[in-house]
Amino acid sequence: MKQLKIVLTILFMAFIGALIGGVTNHLAIKMLFRPHEAKYIGKTRLPFTPGLIPKRRNELATQLGKTVTNYLLTPDLFRKKMLTPGMEKRVETFIQSKMDQYILQSDKTLNDWLKLAGADKLPDQVEDKLVTLIDQQLYEMKAKVTTGTVEEVMPLRWQQQIEEKIPLASDFVLRRASQFVDSAEGRQTFQKLIDDFLASKGTFGGMLNMFFGESESLVGKVQREALRFIEAPGTKDLLDQLIWKEWQNVQQQPMEQLTSGFDFDSVFASVRKYALNQLALHERLDHSLLHYWPQGSTWTAEKVTPQIVSFLFAQAEAQLEQSLKKLKLDEMVKEQVDTFPVAVLEDLVLGISRREFKMITVLGAFLGGIIGIVQGIIALTLNGL
Repeated sequence: MKQLKIVLTILFMAFIGALIGGVTNHLAIKMLFRPHEAKYIGKTRLPFTPGLIPKRRNELATQLGKTVTNYLLTPDLFRKKMLTPGMEKRVETFIQSKMDQYILQSDKTLNDWLKLAGADKLPDQVEDKLVTLIDQQLYEMKAKVTTGTVEEVMPLRWQQQIEEKIPLASDFVLRRASQFVDSAEGRQTFQKLIDDFLASKGTFGGMLNMFFGESESLVGKVQREALRFIEAPGTKDLLDQLIWKEWQNVQQQPMEQLTSGFDFDSVFASVRKYALNQLALHERLDHSLLHYWPQGSTWTAEKVTPQIVSFLFAQAEAQLEQSLKKLKLDEMVKEQVDTFPVAVLEDLVLGISRREFKMITVLGAFLGGIIGIVQGIIALTLNGL
């Protein structure tokens, strides 16, 4: 009976110790989060309210922000995970694919791009500007051409070339005249002229015809004399002087007088029409970029995209630390943690450590039970069993 009493006493002490240890640990864990807000009796705040984490949430948020920036999202981490050759190649491939899809190999016409940019009236504006520019140039040219004499307006080089061609021109005229006079056509022309002349003189003409013989004979004589005149050295000098004199007269003529009958307006209208037809801006813009630049995708993939991506990665690496400082990640983390409801923080921590917290409760009960047994044995020993 006495031994049973000893065993029951020790078991009771163990139960009480385990209960105290388990409940104490369980309350300690709960008091990390509960209560979420401070509790008051009147104006007096109850001790241990709110819980530890709600009470120190600001400090926790600050420390968590520092931990993230100092140990988690560091510049070295970004360099190792993001600024790598493999990542650079993937970015290059991504950018090139999007450029091909939306720009270089897109079915959109240049007109579509202009509409997208809000510049759909640009072709009409370009044509109007072109017409204005053409008109300005044409009227400036007209004013320049019609002001002053031929000598003043015509380029000096042109005048020199014309003067150099005067001897050649006289040679050409005399050669063609000689060929004409010596031809059957020339003979017929002389025959007709002589016959008409003699017929116009009546009896006097008949007497001349009798004196010189038949007109056929007279034509031959006139033809031979005409050839001698054409081939005579003085004829060429005379013709050169005549052409030279006429050229000098032309040089002194006002250009306005020489061009007075010229229809500038119709010429200008034709030039405008030709320029607009050749430009054909609306029709040219009604094609895609691929139509005008079929090798654009290949060229940009080789010459443009790699250089752009390489430059961006180099700049990102050079400015990485400064950029992270400007982002102020620690403050961002702190602000986010500050905005979390305490219940969310509790669920977050318990979701990760729920099993460990249960083990702490069980361990508290176990240790409390061991302490209860030890206390029971000590108590019984002191009471002499």
